[in-house]
Amino acid sequence: MKKKAVLGAVTAAAVIAAALVPAGPAVEAATEGTSSAPRGFGASMSSVQQSSWQTNASVNAVAVAGNLVFAGGLFTRVRPPGKARGVGDAARKYFAVFDRTTGVPTRFAPKVNGPVWSVATSPDGKRVVIGGDFTAVDGVARSRVAMFDVATGKLVAGWDPAVSYRVAALKITGSTVYVGGSFGTVDRVVRNRIAAVSLSTGALLPWDPDADDDVHAIELSADGTRVFVGGGFTSIGGRSSHALAMLSPSTGAAYAMPAAAAIPPLSPGCDSRVKDIEVQGNKVFAGNAGAGMGCYDGVLAADAKTGKLIWQSHCLGATEAIKAIGNWLYKGSHAHDCSADGGFPDKTGMHHLLVHSTITGKLGPWFPNTDAGGKTMVGPLSFASGGNDLWAGGDFTTVNGVPQEGLTRFTNTPGGAAPAQPAAPKVASARVSKVTIAFETVLDRDNITLTYLVYRGSTRIGTWSRTSNSWTKPTVTSVTDSGLTSGQTLSYHVEVSDGRNVRKSPTVKVKVR
Repeated sequence: MKKKAVLGAVTAAAVIAAALVPAGPAVEAATEGTSSAPRGFGASMSSVQQSSWQTNASVNAVAVAGNLVFAGGLFTRVRPPGKARGVGDAARKYFAVFDRTTGVPTRFAPKVNGPVWSVATSPDGKRVVIGGDFTAVDGVARSRVAMFDVATGKLVAGWDPAVSYRVAALKITGSTVYVGGSFGTVDRVVRNRIAAVSLSTGALLPWDPDADDDVHAIELSADGTRVFVGGGFTSIGGRSSHALAMLSPSTGAAYAMPAAAAIPPLSPGCDSRVKDIEVQGNKVFAGNAGAGMGCYDGVLAADAKTGKLIWQSHCLGATEAIKAIGNWLYKGSHAHDCSADGGFPDKTGMHHLLVHSTITGKLGPWFPNTDAGGKTMVGPLSFASGGNDLWAGGDFTTVNGVPQEGLTRFTNTPGGAAPAQPAAPKVASARVSKVTIAFETVLDRDNITLTYLVYRGSTRIGTWSRTSNSWTKPTVTSVTDSGLTSGQTLSYHVEVSDGRNVRKSPTVKVKVR
């Protein structure tokens, strides 16, 4: 719907020579993540970012079809990972296509004359549609929406709905393209902020829910019987409904959606808008961004048939993007306070990338991060996935503290992030024939619970499981090694394991009393 082998030696010339539809290795399906996933990290994705090219400005929308990743935004050039602006870059104005396996751009490079705010691919992967502020593509008139043939990279001739203003949301079914945004007409016919056109011809369809404010997100239920819409509206489909609605795909009439009542009503002090919607099986998820002190910024889950609320998260810090993979709902936001959900309190920094359990809504073990170093100071804005990866576009300039602008990706490559190196344990022998060993917990971006092993020389004397979070102080575990020979000098160290990676502390010595 939407929105690291270093490739520094790759030049702009090499980019132009790249295959239009790259022939890479087959991409494997994802394994559903659980909190005890055996790959060495807790959620479906590792928090270690993988190599991909980057952009020179914000990526507003990303979508996946096969081995291609489509990105639209405010950027005008792309460049290799690890490179500064202007080094080894290539022109890609507002729209670029990348190889999903390597992260390298393809030759698919249409010339778009204005920002792109939304990208969607057809269910069969043969078509990609972009929406935004543009009025021409490759010198051909296209009013805020355009369609390309994925196999050839060419603009689809004759598919040219004329939308009067910005297109910020797109969803494609087998026969229909749903369009949402800030517009008032399509093909000079009144369509307030939401419309539907034919996938094959681009002709305007009778479907007309008539939203009274902007539409930011459109999704379809898995069985095709519901259209979910998010935005800033208070009326849509003939029903009063703020920010979130469930519509008939045939008539555009709104069904009752009880979960929408969990979003605070529009008031002078709070305007909470649904910025992204995700559907997985019988659930629909909505992510909100609120304007106003303490205004709702969280994520909710609802039944995709009845619209009833299943769970709700109340983290503060606007949610811009969500994506369900396995048992996890990945979230791009500038969350700064999740204490209402039992998570981190305020003033612990911005947590731009998080994950919630799709089952309970609780925060999960995945803690990579970006900055919000772009012009909008937001951070991640859009997600897309092919199943075993997560592509994130946005207004950031670093990922996990490393320079990377506008676009990044995470995968389920085994291993994940390693725990931090543990400090040397504190050891003492205050009693005869005994040594006490105290060790502190460390952090791992992929796991909350880690295994700690204490060694005397090469002999393991015990194993402990401990939890830790970046927003809490390290805990200290004190253990006693007994039955030792007085007068001997012994060495001790601690090892920390996440199930695949092991980190070892410095060794310390103590003389047994």
